Amino acid sequence: MRLLPAIMCSVFIGSVTVVANAFAYDRITGAEFASRSEVYATHGMAATSQPLATQVALDVLKQGGSAVDAAIAADAMLGLVEPTGAGMGGDLFAIVWSAKDKQLYGLNASGRSPKSLTLDMLQQMGLEYLPPFGPLPVSVPGAVDGWFELHNKFGKLPMANNLAPTIAYARNGFPVSELIAYYMQASAKRLGKFPGFKETYMPHGAMPKTGEIFKNPALASTLEKVAKGGRDAFYKGDIAKSIAAYMKAQGGYLSYDDLASHQSEWVKPVSANYRGYDVWELPPNGQGIAALQILKTMEPFDVKAMGQLSAEYVHLFVEAKKLAFADRAKFYSDPAFNDIPVKQLISEKYNYERAKLIDLNKAAKSVEPGNPNLLHGDTVYLTTADAEGNMVSLIQSNYRGMGSGMTPPDLGFVLQDRGQLFDLTPGRFNSYAPGKRPFHTIIPAFVTKDGKPWLSFGVMGGATQPQMHAQIMINIIDFGMNLQEAGDAPRILHTGSTQPTGEVMEDGGYVSLESGFPMETRRELMKKGHVMRDSLGAFGGYQAIGFDAKSGVYRGASESRKDGQVSGY
Repeated sequence: MRLLPAIMCSVFIGSVTVVANAFAYDRITGAEFASRSEVYATHGMAATSQPLATQVALDVLKQGGSAVDAAIAADAMLGLVEPTGAGMGGDLFAIVWSAKDKQLYGLNASGRSPKSLTLDMLQQMGLEYLPPFGPLPVSVPGAVDGWFELHNKFGKLPMANNLAPTIAYARNGFPVSELIAYYMQASAKRLGKFPGFKETYMPHGAMPKTGEIFKNPALASTLEKVAKGGRDAFYKGDIAKSIAAYMKAQGGYLSYDDLASHQSEWVKPVSANYRGYDVWELPPNGQGIAALQILKTMEPFDVKAMGQLSAEYVHLFVEAKKLAFADRAKFYSDPAFNDIPVKQLISEKYNYERAKLIDLNKAAKSVEPGNPNLLHGDTVYLTTADAEGNMVSLIQSNYRGMGSGMTPPDLGFVLQDRGQLFDLTPGRFNSYAPGKRPFHTIIPAFVTKDGKPWLSFGVMGGATQPQMHAQIMINIIDFGMNLQEAGDAPRILHTGSTQPTGEVMEDGGYVSLESGFPMETRRELMKKGHVMRDSLGAFGGYQAIGFDAKSGVYRGASESRKDGQVSGY
């Protein structure tokens, strides 16, 4: 425990002088940015971005549910209380540590593009990219199938038990938090024009205000159908028919057949070792391996000696990110349509060679992707853990906050707009094609040490995610922070340089630093050629559960920038 030096304080009370020891900060670790302590427990733990969801997960664990049951219950609840980040109309990815099998399992529950919509048709519409809202960017929602795939493999309680708390809250209502009320208000301006949206989220003519009770009876009815009829009730029953009819009426292409033929895919997580810790991500179509590329590119450097707030560290991190994102733009896509060199992209040899491209004194204005084949050799994140040692790292999203705005009547949720991330230029890895999964931003993460579970974590927030995954690991491993400090520490965000569509920005993009970085660091970065820009609310949302295999103790941390809560028992 790192205690700050004591300050001698003299307090005069009448004629008596009282001398007392006082600390400069309330936090005994000495980290000025630390918001609170880690949470410790042995029987189970849940960390989510909403306290009600965390409590629902704990209730399920106490009923004898597994970590997967708790994760499903929490995710369903987040779709209700945090519709600005998640819902039944979105996609899902998860990494599960099975204590029985002593291994990790990965689930890709992302949906595919409509089979009836082609690239030629989109080009004939005169589009250079898919719009962010409306019917065109809608892809098959994969989350519900993801719930059932996880449940079939690792669940202990009936699915009805897992969904019951959300059904009750949806019918009886819950008080909307300040942060979610703010983002709901923002979504109303963009999405209120689409049929069904106001009826679901603005039944009284306006979005709910902070502390106002909000009910979603349509969502309760939908969840009841799913609880009773299983995943087919969503993908082959009346729910699917309602979605298909609504989309057709809105000029969309998502059909009943697209929904009925959907299935998730169990995938093998991939890892890269960073200074003795195996960091695990899911392979593309997600962007998780970008975090591994950043870490491996930085590994040859003495990051610890640079210091977390230094211009040297920020510069190195940003340049490593640029290299990884150049590869992300070229290679990350649906592996069913492309031969993606994942093993080479995350290899030490490749990334150490890429690291040699970094000029420690000058920001790169443009970065080209590498050639790994030359080598041979607004989202929600939650994590849960149970008494048997099982752990879940799960992320779920509508994309762009509340999604496309397409809100089928009487279902209680918005369909995602994930298809916007397709590239409409022919011949590229992520070029649009019917029945194809788009490049995906949402990524869960896991860390093992010596083959044992060590950390389940994630950071929500678009292209922020791989950058923050890498920063969390660097904060813990290089800078010696605990889980809560690693999440609270000031963050670095680089935007631009290379877009998912492959577009290269010639100015090198922009660097945003959270408050906490000294002005001298900002000045030194500008001297190196970085363009600095302020960013509000774009630094992501973090949750984590660590595990001590020797003592059997869980330790948890949650995002202080949002409504996050971690709790155990």
